[in-house]
Amino acid sequence: MGDELVPEEVSRLLNAEPTSAHVKGPQFLSEPSGRIVTRNSGMWRLQATDSEPEDLNGQVSELLGRVTSDPSVWHELTARFRVDLFCGWFMGSGNEGVEILPSTMLALGQRGIRLSLDIYGPDTSDGDSSDEASPQG
Repeated sequence: MGDELVPEEVSRLLNAEPTSAHVKGPQFLSEPSGRIVTRNSGMWRLQATDSEPEDLNGQVSELLGRVTSDPSVWHELTARFRVDLFCGWFMGSGNEGVEILPSTMLALGQRGIRLSLDIYGPDTSDGDSSDEASPQG
């Protein structure tokens, strides 16, 4: 992401086409709200294939396999823009874990890519109160 980001330039540098991209400024109609919204920043996004159960290492490998590994390109991109790997992790239960392999961390680190995680607990809106403490008499 970045104010000066031009999607075609990023595509050329990474030797890949984005899943979605835009420049800063243009207005668009927001589907959920029906309001006209102005883009605050330029963005270039590449989305991995959804995976269930989770396979964060495989998804990172998939994404990095679709773009250049040239360190000079990554240095240029990270110097000019905010580059991150955003992951949404949806847990099925209240106690789950994910393992990030050293090779995955190294591949991201060598490119200067931040890892951002949004972790979502299980949906408990079904009214099940089995986890709540029951009164004792």
